This record gives sequence, structure tokens and C-alpha cells, in this order.
Amino acid sequence: MSDTVTVRVPAKVNVQLAVGAARPDGFHDLANVFLAVSLYDEVTATPADELTVTCAGPDADKVPLDRTNLAARAAEILAERAGLAPAVHLHIEKRIPVAGGMAGGSADGAAALLACDALWGLKTPAEELLALCAELGSDVPFSLVGGAALGTGRGEILTPVAAGTFHWVFAVADGGLSTPAVFREFDRLTAGTEVPVPQASPALLAALASGDPDALAATLANGLQPAALSLRPSLADTLAVGTEAGALAALVSGSGPTTAFLVRDASSATKVAAALAASGTCRSTHLATAPSPGATLL
Repeated sequence: MSDTVTVRVPAKVNVQLAVGAARPDGFHDLANVFLAVSLYDEVTATPADELTVTCAGPDADKVPLDRTNLAARAAEILAERAGLAPAVHLHIEKRIPVAGGMAGGSADGAAALLACDALWGLKTPAEELLALCAELGSDVPFSLVGGAALGTGRGEILTPVAAGTFHWVFAVADGGLSTPAVFREFDRLTAGTEVPVPQASPALLAALASGDPDALAATLANGLQPAALSLRPSLADTLAVGTEAGALAALVSGSGPTTAFLVRDASSATKVAAALAASGTCRSTHLATAPSPGATLL
């Protein structure tokens, strides 16, 4: 056993999010092309008398510190599997936007799982860690593996895909959006219509593999974007500012309200970020590249 273990874990952007109709279990089938981006949380696990969680960083006050936190739940399910008490203190250094559609909570769950596994010397096989991730939530398995992948089922069944390097700017909105609320709005907006079975776009997968930002820009798609814009119409202004400043494409990241801007290169990223910051349509901006590795022991 170690005295302390720190894991770094990336945010994600969905370059394609195709959403099917609601299933009987309330989930939706997805074709979800994930890209891990170079914006990270760090989770540090330290032995303790009982399970506790602390958090620092922007929006730390919005992070639950009880058993609803995915990092705490990760420690609990891993301890239960190993027949241990979850006697650990988890500290989250938060840089991924909270409730921003970039899988920050899921990232912390994956990081805590890997950190506790190392702290307790369990050496859990990778496929078992992935199964535990899927129990925690649909986006958690991708946070563990990172890179680029197609998520099917409710997003938890992963197939790695090839990806070149891409430059992004992310604009963080004031306040968060609840993922369940966005899916409910999707159901409301699509009620009475035939919702197609979600499938990954061959053109998007080819563009991703090619590393060509123009080709990728032409194929980006988010089936949840109309629902996110319905709940937060002001996001349209943010998307317009980034596009006018030279972004090749703009979309809501996942369930939002963070908006994502694909740009040609690092200098374009700086220009787009400056325009967004000056516009007053967002709270902060982040520059990132993708793909990035998944949860990594430091």
C-alpha cells in the first residue's frame, strides 16, 4: 500500500453525439464519439479513518462532498468488491467545468477508482475496472481510457478509434445544466417523431483519423444541442461569437452548457478565446488539444 496516490484525468468533448429514443429503462441508446482533451482534474487518495471528500479549484463550492460524488461512490464500490472498508480521503483538484457537459464528475469517478486501486494495492484487472466504471455512469469508462473512442449502448461500450491532433477552445457558461434535464427536453422536443437509431458517421470517423480540422468541422454533430439551446437560449450568442472570430465549427459540448470551438491551430485558438472572453457571453475560456490520455497515475 502507498501513503498517497494522485491520478490525473481529462475532460472530454463529444465530436458526435447521436441520440436514440428513450429506452424502457429511461436511458437512451447513443452513438457517442468521445475525444479526451488536455483539461484535467487531479484526484489524490490518502489513507483515512473513514471516507471523506474535499475539493479545491474553480466552482469547488458546486461539487458535492457526500456520497453522491462519483469519486466517493467509486471508492465505495471498489472497497466493497475487495472486502475492504472505504477508509480513504479523496481530494479533488478541480479544473474541468462543473455540470458543463465535459464529464468532470465522471472523470473524478474514474480517477478515484484508479487511485484507490493503487492505494490499496489491489491490481484490479483493466476489464474489471471498466465494468466498475460502467456501474458508476455512462461516461466514466471513457474517462478511464481516454484518447478517442466510439461509445455505444448508453455510451459505456467503448471501441477505440483513430484520431489526429486537434485544437479546441472551450467557453464556460455561468451556471450548469443538468444532464437528465437536457435528456428530458430532448424527449419533449422529439415527442411524436421517429427518432433514428443512432449510428456513428463514417465521414466523421474518417475526418477524425485524418487529423484534418476542416473535414472534422464539416461533420461535428450533437443531437442534444437543440435541447440544451432550448433550456439555455443564450448559448446561441456564445456559439455565434466563436464562429465569427474564426472557429471552424462550434457546438455545445455534450449536454452543455460549455460550448466547444474547433480551430485550425494554436494561434487561431488564442484569437477565438480572446474574442469569447471580450464578448461577455461566457464566464471563462480554456484552450486545449486532443486527444489526451485517460486517467493516469502521477
